[in-house]
Amino acid sequence: MRPRAADVLLADGTTVHLRPIDATDADAVVAMHGRFSEQTRYFRYFSPYPRIPARDLDRFVNVDHVDREALVIAAGPDLIGVGRYERLGPDAPDAEVAFVVEDAYQGRGVGSVLLEHLAAAAREVGIERFVAEVLPANGAMLRVFTDAGYEVSRQYADGVVHLTFPVAQTQRSLAVQWDREHRTEARSVARLMRPEGVAVYGASSSGRGVGAAALAHLRAGGFTGPIHAGRHLTEQADLAVVAVPPEAIGEVVADAAAAGVHGLLVITELDPSQRRDLVEATRAAGMRLVGPGSLGLADHTVHLNATLVPRLPAPGRVALFSQSGTLGLHLMAEADRRGLGMSSFASVGRRADVSGNDLLQFWADDPQTDIIAMYLESFGNPRKFARIARTVGRRKPIIVLASETGAGGSSTLDSAALEALRAHSGVIEVGTVSELLDVASVLDSQPLPVGDRIAVVSNAFAMTALAAARVRSAGLQVGRSGSVSTSAPPAELAAAVRSAVESDDADAVVVVVTPPLPTGPLSASETELLLPYMQVLAEVVQAADKPVVVTSLPGEAGPAGVPSFRSIEEAVRALAHAVRRAAWLREPPGTLPTPLRPTVSSIAEALEAYDIPVLTSYLADSVDAAQARAEEAGYPVALKAAEHPQRIDLGAVRLNLGSAPLVRGAYTDLAAAFGPTVVVQKMAPPGVACVIEVRDDPAFGPVVGFGLGGPIPELVGDRAWRAAPLTDRDAQALLRTPKAAPLLAGVDLAALAELLVRIGQLADEVPGLRNIVLNPVLAHEKGWTALHAAGVLDTPADRPDSGPRRL
Repeated sequence: MRPRAADVLLADGTTVHLRPIDATDADAVVAMHGRFSEQTRYFRYFSPYPRIPARDLDRFVNVDHVDREALVIAAGPDLIGVGRYERLGPDAPDAEVAFVVEDAYQGRGVGSVLLEHLAAAAREVGIERFVAEVLPANGAMLRVFTDAGYEVSRQYADGVVHLTFPVAQTQRSLAVQWDREHRTEARSVARLMRPEGVAVYGASSSGRGVGAAALAHLRAGGFTGPIHAGRHLTEQADLAVVAVPPEAIGEVVADAAAAGVHGLLVITELDPSQRRDLVEATRAAGMRLVGPGSLGLADHTVHLNATLVPRLPAPGRVALFSQSGTLGLHLMAEADRRGLGMSSFASVGRRADVSGNDLLQFWADDPQTDIIAMYLESFGNPRKFARIARTVGRRKPIIVLASETGAGGSSTLDSAALEALRAHSGVIEVGTVSELLDVASVLDSQPLPVGDRIAVVSNAFAMTALAAARVRSAGLQVGRSGSVSTSAPPAELAAAVRSAVESDDADAVVVVVTPPLPTGPLSASETELLLPYMQVLAEVVQAADKPVVVTSLPGEAGPAGVPSFRSIEEAVRALAHAVRRAAWLREPPGTLPTPLRPTVSSIAEALEAYDIPVLTSYLADSVDAAQARAEEAGYPVALKAAEHPQRIDLGAVRLNLGSAPLVRGAYTDLAAAFGPTVVVQKMAPPGVACVIEVRDDPAFGPVVGFGLGGPIPELVGDRAWRAAPLTDRDAQALLRTPKAAPLLAGVDLAALAELLVRIGQLADEVPGLRNIVLNPVLAHEKGWTALHAAGVLDTPADRPDSGPRRL
């Protein structure tokens, strides 16, 4: 059973704690009731109900957490809301549900959070529907039910609105939940990134130390709001920068909470035990936490420089994120050197609370941000990251540099599979800081290409040929290309570039510029020699409606506003990322299946629940048993050595055995070569052997793999992967991706794609699933047949991002 306690965000971004009610909550329930207005009491109890009688109070706080459940929400020491359900009879599928929320917290999303968590608790114990009675005047509570995404039926009788709805999750209810999650997390982070006021704890009067540096950078940056230094804060501030010794942090948390601070930015490093205590304290106080071990936060909109970096990159449209402070320094320094404009920066350090997922939610709707560039040591909640990236990536490119040891080192997949998974989720994965900023500069300044034909133009024939080779090796096509002589004047090179840009045979252009050959004493530097070329190229590029990238052999900067690179390889690589992003955006997002979420206890049950039949297998360990099993299955049959059931190449499989003598002869041969135990199956229609695999990958969550069967595809790793769940478009793309996919010509691809959608849904919805392998699946002209399935289903664990909202 999933733990029912959770820290959650309200609609305004503040943190509260949700948990099951306890008998010791009696006094807190009475105190909360005493703070209700008369209208709130009337709406909840249909009467004035000024006091809670002792008998009612005992029933309120004592529940069995199965047929009767009550969840409370606490803000600090006070309860501010309670929601409960009560089953309508032993083993009944229906339960009555009700809520009440303290007046000061009404309209802040408390009811919707309670409903999500109560519905999840009800599903766990077999409750299928909620019923509720609401007074017509209680419009806020009616909206809690009707806006939740469930199929609500309503009737009016005896002056009361009667509501009934199933608690099973639907695509609409999930969409509502995820939209609310997005808005609450974005608002929470917005108050940190763009605070109205900032307090600094730990700034020494000597002007030395980390706290003093943070305070100085805040002031020098021209922050638009008030800045408060020192302890015992008396003015309200959204953000508190904390640079005090670990032993003083408890006092700072208490002081900031008393002053109504929304969140702490903790620069101080803490050990794991101290981090746990800090998270507990900040969340109990309704605050968010950035860090500990953070380099800081910066945002040009409000001139915020709450970092340890004295100089920020110039204002621009690229958001930068780093877990590591050292990498954060490097990111900003490189962006500044290149002239790449930054909208905001966040370093989350140990990521005890606020994470990259939270920042993605904020930047998704930020009008100042067009591109998101991130350095991640790990993906934290990979399922949530992939889900958010799928949505955000449709609007804004997400470029990720992931450290091998943190993000990919614990994965069961190879690096190519991980890169494909993230690319499918809307993520552009890169290998170095330089590549991260290369791609950002192309996407920041250039339009997306409409295809993959790359024209190459240079004033050196050898460079044209070299660049064309690099284009082909990147998986792109060489479009219209050309070169002018090294001695050609700048206008001639510009004309060649303009011709390529205007050509119908090019979707993007790579320009390689070399200094002109000297005709006399070399008195000018290469930079001076290149300057006239760069000036005329700037005019051409700025008028182009296609992406243009420039590289010069000395590695000098290109025209203003045009991505320039030190090498041809870097230029082509960055452009290839833009081509792949444009292709991904052209693909429709597809449709997810309606959630089923059955309760299963075995792999066989799971496959049956998702309508994935597997051809019955019979084991036999003697010739007489083999004949008996064949007659039970019905001729013709196949016999397979139990140790090698797919190795037809080794002679371990015998097919189309249509009589008892053939079965007995085949058994004798197989037993002599591979041992006495064989598998007997009725013959399936002939088809192309495929393999479908599910893994609960530690670095990415549940994933689905597809490839063709046989030892050679297995040996070369010809298998494609997608994150679960799969849309119909995901499944179709998965079928096309393996190198051996052309061998599927003539099979029922629609049926095979539907199988992949079902297996992806199973992978997503069965939390105890560790792996499943369907091998082989025979794909034929009219459907498919799964011949064998094996897998592992453990005790269901709490899987991140598979339940109601929680931090």
